[in-house]
Amino acid sequence: MKSVRPHRFPSLQRLQAAQGSSSEAPLSAEAYQQGWDSGHGDGHAEGLISGQAAGFSEGHAAGLAQGEAEARLAALARFDEKAVLMEQLLQQVQRASDDFQLALRQEVVDLVAKVAKQVIRCELTLQPVQLLALVDETLAATSQTNTSVAVHLNAEECQRVIELAPERAARWQLVADPNLAPGECRIRSAEMEADAGCMQRLDLCMDQLSGQLVGEMAKVAP
Repeated sequence: MKSVRPHRFPSLQRLQAAQGSSSEAPLSAEAYQQGWDSGHGDGHAEGLISGQAAGFSEGHAAGLAQGEAEARLAALARFDEKAVLMEQLLQQVQRASDDFQLALRQEVVDLVAKVAKQVIRCELTLQPVQLLALVDETLAATSQTNTSVAVHLNAEECQRVIELAPERAARWQLVADPNLAPGECRIRSAEMEADAGCMQRLDLCMDQLSGQLVGEMAKVAP
């Protein structure tokens, strides 16, 4: 707010005294009016200059404060915007990393399964009689007698088992089944049917491995 400093006009006695000291003539009304006007003008001008200076100083300080506040708010808004973008970028990087780890673990599981199948096929090619050990394990788990079941094998493997271990093959009723793949074995009786093949056992093992490697990773992935 502008401030105006009041101007005090000299009293009439002082003006008359001052006039009397220089001249013996009394102060006229015209001279008094001129003195009033001159003093009033000087006081108004001085007050106006002082008020303008004070108003400029206050306005300048208020403008600086407002500018600083607006600049601070704008800087905070830009920071928040950049922070949101950075958070989104970090989330994308984390998802990409999790997807990569998940895919890598799945590839490991697939590779292990592929290698295991190759090993099983090679082993059965060299020693097909090992299928009879799987039959023993399955029968022991089902409490079935050896003579009451029929063991279905791949036709080629069935013939090789009979040739390589005829005394063991005679313990069961071996059936050559052209619909079974190498390494597969089915046990059938009047009461039950069981899968004693290698692939079924391998699938169970791979399910457990996949659950440990892939399943746990999938649970923690966002």
